Parts: sequence; C-alpha cells; structure tokens
Amino acid sequence: MTDAGLAARLEGLLFFPVTPFDAAGALNLDAYRAHVRAGLDAGPGAVFAACGTGEFHALTPDEYERCVATAVEVAAGAVPVIAGVGYGTAVAADFARRAEAAGADGLLVLPPYLVRAGQRGLLRHYTALADATGLQLIVYQRDNAVLTPETVARLAGDPRIIGLKDGVGDLDLLQRVISAVRTAHPDRPEFRYFNGLPTAELTGPAYRGLGVTLYSSAVFCFVPEIALAFHAALGRDDHATVRRLLDGFYRPLVELRDRGSGYAVSLVKAGVRLRGLDVGEVRAPLAEPEPAHVAELAALIDTGLKLIDPEVTP
Repeated sequence: MTDAGLAARLEGLLFFPVTPFDAAGALNLDAYRAHVRAGLDAGPGAVFAACGTGEFHALTPDEYERCVATAVEVAAGAVPVIAGVGYGTAVAADFARRAEAAGADGLLVLPPYLVRAGQRGLLRHYTALADATGLQLIVYQRDNAVLTPETVARLAGDPRIIGLKDGVGDLDLLQRVISAVRTAHPDRPEFRYFNGLPTAELTGPAYRGLGVTLYSSAVFCFVPEIALAFHAALGRDDHATVRRLLDGFYRPLVELRDRGSGYAVSLVKAGVRLRGLDVGEVRAPLAEPEPAHVAELAALIDTGLKLIDPEVTP
C-alpha cells in the first residue's frame, strides 16, 4: 500500500478491540470475531488489533498472529487493520513480520520495553522496525518514548512512517512537533497525528484546536452509540451535545477509570460484557474491576445512552 493510500484511509473513529479469553484463560477467537464484527457494523474508520486495549503485553506471539489474522478476516478490506508491536527491537520486528504475514495493513509501534532510550536510540529503533517489513508505521509516543520535534521531523522524512500517536498530552510539545514537521516537510501533508490519551474524548476539543481530529476510542468497544454521537457532535461543532456528553458521561467515566490500576483495559472489558458479549477477564498482571465499580459502570452506560440526542444517534 502506498504512503498516501494508508494515511488517507485512516479517517473516522478508531476501534481498538479487546482480546477475549475463555473461562480457562485461553484465546477465544469466536468471541473476538463477534466483537470485531459488531464494531465494524457500527462504522469505525480502522481496526487496531492487539494493541494496548487488546492486551498486547499478555499475548504469546502465536496468539498475537491469530488475533491479527482474525481481525483481517473479519474486516475483509472494508477498513485498514493496524496491528500493535512492542518490546525491544528484535522482538518487535518479529511481531511486525507476524503481523505482515497475517495480512495487516500497518503497524502501531508501542514504546520499547522498560528502557528509557535517548532520541538517537529511538530513531534507530523505529528505523529498524520500518526495515523489518513492507508495512508502514505509526509511532506511539508515551511513557518512556517521548520524542522531540526534531526527532519526529526526522521520522516524518521516512515515507514508511506515516504518523504519530500522542499519549503524552503535552499540547505545547505537540504543537511544536506539528510545526517542525510542517516546516521540514511541506510536501508531506499526509503525515497524520492521533490523540492517544486514555478516554481521548475528554481531550478531543483541545486536540481539535491543533488540527488533530483522529483519536482512539475505548468507549467505542462497549457503547459505540455514545462514541459515535460524541464524534459526530465534535465534528460539526455541536458544542451543546459535546458538553452534555462530557459532563454526564465521559468525565464520570474517567473518574471511575482512575479509581483502579489497569482500569483503562479491565473496565473496558467489563463494559463489553455488560453489553452482552462474554469476552472473559483480563490476564495477569491486570485484575478485574471491583464489583461495585462494575455496577457504577453499568449505571453510567445507561445514563450515557439517555444523553444521546436521537437526531445524532447513528
């Protein structure tokens, strides 16, 4: 796929499915197919398989490849399937090759495992991963992989690297990154930026002020009706609907999410189960949410659905 082809296809709300496990803790591909199919039926712009919400860290290489292949099978070319890769360079390259063999359209590169590398080392890492396959990369900056504007500008000079997902939330830094890339590569307007903060809707208006409209939505996994209504309202500058959903649903959800370690994943999985699909529990070292918190999530889902204006519900 050409640079412009994949970059141009990444529009709309981005779906990051959870990875289902059965009662014995084994990969449940039947539930995964159902989950991905339900998400696709709701109309996302892309499927990001086996990424953070999909417990990439907990999958064996064979499980990972089967998840990516299943997502590709279900998507059937309707939208791009982007696969997560991570760990050190050699292991990440192995995952990248597996994703390519499974039919993925591109890669989302999570931060390297444990080490806090300098900018030169990160450049070597991403360049080596670009060399590993014919797939193009989106670099995910967060935690121990925070890039300077100069580093991103250098990465953007490589046509195999098509975007930056920001999980830092420093808007001053991101604005300088955007400016540096625009200045260094005025002929490359297709380089894409993504809001990758947890519950990205909460910061959606702020990122939109920088021209960053793409974001990953964990809420899409379990209440796509709310996620799509918010996304549509944001896109047409319907400030009343945006404020109503932020105040009545998203802010309380973030406050609930922050009450437990690992809730950015485990609470999402609980939400999928509450909506009727048994995707199992999270794998260790994550743990399930407290029952009282799951009950709060159920009530919050009901509240959020009532807040949707029928005129904007897809």
